[in-house]
Amino acid sequence: MNFDLELTATLEKALAEDFGAVGDLTSNLLLEERQAGSATIVSKESGVVAGLEVCGAVFRAVDPNLEVEKVISDGTAATPGDHVLNVRGSARSILAAERTALNFLQRLSGIATLTARFVEQISGTRCKILDTRKTTPGLRLLEKYAVTVGGGHNHRFGLYDMILIKENHIRLGGGIEAAVARIRNSLSLEQRQIQIEVETTSLPEVKVALHAGADRIMLDNMTLAEMKVAVEVIDGRCEVEASGGVDLGSVREIAGTGVDYISVGAITHSARAFDFTLLFN
Repeated sequence: MNFDLELTATLEKALAEDFGAVGDLTSNLLLEERQAGSATIVSKESGVVAGLEVCGAVFRAVDPNLEVEKVISDGTAATPGDHVLNVRGSARSILAAERTALNFLQRLSGIATLTARFVEQISGTRCKILDTRKTTPGLRLLEKYAVTVGGGHNHRFGLYDMILIKENHIRLGGGIEAAVARIRNSLSLEQRQIQIEVETTSLPEVKVALHAGADRIMLDNMTLAEMKVAVEVIDGRCEVEASGGVDLGSVREIAGTGVDYISVGAITHSARAFDFTLLFN
C-alpha cells in the first residue's frame, strides 16, 4: 500500500466534505483575496503530539503557496500554551484549511497520547502494547502511525497481512487443529510464509492451539490466573498475546503475567481528541 497516495486521497476526501461545491463562504465574502496573515497552532493541554506532517499537508493541499513551519516534531510532549506549527500566506486559505487540519492533528495526537499512557503503565516489563483493527474507517494508516508515535506497536494492518483464526473461524473451520492444518497446507502449496495466530478463550484451547503449531496464541478475556497458567503451559514455544477488556488500571497486572503483547482496541476506538487551537498573530 502506498502511504503517500493513501494520504492524498484521505486529505482530498476530508477537504471535499468541508468545502462542498462553493468553499468557505464566510471567509470568501469577508476577506479580500490578497489579504495575507500568519497563524499559529497552539496546544491547550498536555500530551504527545502526532500528525504535524498531515496537518501541514492539509494547508498545502488547500493552497500550495502557504508557508508551513513545524515548531516541534511528532512524538514531542506538549504542554498548554506550546506552539506546534506556524502557517503564513493567504488568510482565506489558512481559514479554509483550519478545521480539517486541526481535526487530523487532534485525532492523531489523542491516539498518541493515550497510547503513551498505556506504554508508561507497563514500563520496565518486556511486554509491548499493540493496536487493533478497531480504527476509524478510512483513517487506519494514520491512526496506526499515531500509535507508533505514542510508543505502541502495530498489530496487523488488515485481513491481508497476517492470519488470525478467531472464534467464528474455529466454529466454521471444524475446530482449532483442523483450521490451523488447512491454512498451513494452503500456505505450503502457495509457498508463502505468514504468521498464524489463534484466538483462545480457555486453557484447554491454549493447549490445542499450541499442539496445532500456532505462531502466536491470543488469550482472549482470560483472568490473570488463567493467563499466568497459559504462559507457563506455552513456555516460550510461541508468542503470547493478551486481549479483551484491557484498561489503564489492569494493563500493568496483565503485563506481569509474562505475556509478550497486550492488544488494546481502546487506544484507537476510544481516544479523546487532543485540544489545539489556531490563532492569527
